Amino acid sequence: MPAPVLIIQTGDANPALKTNYGGYADQIGCAAGLCQSEIEVVTVYEGQRPACPRSYRAVFITGSPAMVTDKEDWSERTAEWIRDAAELDTPMFGICYGHQLLTHAFGGEVGYNPAGRAAGTMHVKTLECCRQDELLGVLPAEFPAHMLHMQSVLRPPKDAIVMARSPLDPHHVIKHKHNVYSTQFHPEFSPEFVRAHLHYYADIYRGCGIDAQALCDKVRETPQSTGLLRRFLELYARH
Repeated sequence: MPAPVLIIQTGDANPALKTNYGGYADQIGCAAGLCQSEIEVVTVYEGQRPACPRSYRAVFITGSPAMVTDKEDWSERTAEWIRDAAELDTPMFGICYGHQLLTHAFGGEVGYNPAGRAAGTMHVKTLECCRQDELLGVLPAEFPAHMLHMQSVLRPPKDAIVMARSPLDPHHVIKHKHNVYSTQFHPEFSPEFVRAHLHYYADIYRGCGIDAQALCDKVRETPQSTGLLRRFLELYARH
């Protein structure tokens, strides 16, 4: 039996949304085309710790309501594990918090986005370096993606390559190593989940001067971004 794909769970959806749409790990597994027997979920934010990186075919790192800048013990331990995994050439893909945690682990800077909170479906533009990339080269010059975040990458790690940007984030997709990537957007989220999130937190968004209903009206399918998770495993997962 092949080694499992590790999903490092750094947080989860609130219970109401989780009941209807699944948790963050569930959504990643589904979008990546994995069945439950192929996955090992480690809830690091609850104190669980992953095994040796060699134990896994590949690694996904989820989003989270937590903030990387809080430097919680579980998060800093996970950053150390990430550095060890990179030394062992482990394929990794970070999403939202995972994108920021990879950046932090490799020496970049994370903080609150100066452009403000991002939510809903927005367009991401690939940079010239993306055209010939093995994983990202299939993306069009511009594509829609789902976003729900307050913090972002302010300064990428020294040796990282920025592959794409969005209207609110110049470091939206990063290639950290030949088999380590991260995205600020959520390739795993469905339009239904994003709309449900916006409705559930409408009052909070209103307090930030954001019209949640207007964002809901613009939510759409994101096939190009969603397809990255399966493609990542096809290209880089250990056999």
